[in-house]
Amino acid sequence: MATPTLVLASTSRYRIELMDRLGVPYRALAHTIDERAAEPHGADPLTIATTLARLKADSLAAAHPEAHILGSDQLVDLDGHTLGKPGSAEAARAQLRQLSGRAHRLLTALCLRHPDGRHAQAIDVHVMHLRPLDDGEIERYVARDQPLDCAGSYRIEAGGIALVHRIEGSDFTAIIGLPLIAASNLLRAAGFQVP
Repeated sequence: MATPTLVLASTSRYRIELMDRLGVPYRALAHTIDERAAEPHGADPLTIATTLARLKADSLAAAHPEAHILGSDQLVDLDGHTLGKPGSAEAARAQLRQLSGRAHRLLTALCLRHPDGRHAQAIDVHVMHLRPLDDGEIERYVARDQPLDCAGSYRIEAGGIALVHRIEGSDFTAIIGLPLIAASNLLRAAGFQVP
């Protein structure tokens, strides 16, 4: 039986570094959806994350019909409101002010699209507790880590760990952007050999 082909629908350096840990051959390609335009308006954060992960995987299916395609999406759920990637230092500071001293859910959705069009999905939920932050700390942190491409505006694998009081969850790799336990399970079920 031939080894299945795998495409990661992401060029995020964080997701690529995580995928490399699994030892499964794959190609990393940029998905072709506009996340803001594709986001299901009025939906709850869980639905948004899972929908975007599926749409990212589906966006490469026509160009790679023989491949299994893994899409992922991550967002912050703060009291039912979605916080995504800030995109600017000003927006990052505003997000951190919102999260200061509070708990929020970090949702990381996965979708593995099979060549026959079936989807297998998983969601990882971490509850993140940020300690109270003053404006000076927020300013210094954003200037240091530039977390403009991180949901919630903190880079946990860098200085963002110092903002956190407590974490509740089962797979810390999800916080960085790709839950490897869930990814391994989806890939093994699809016939990939995951060491």
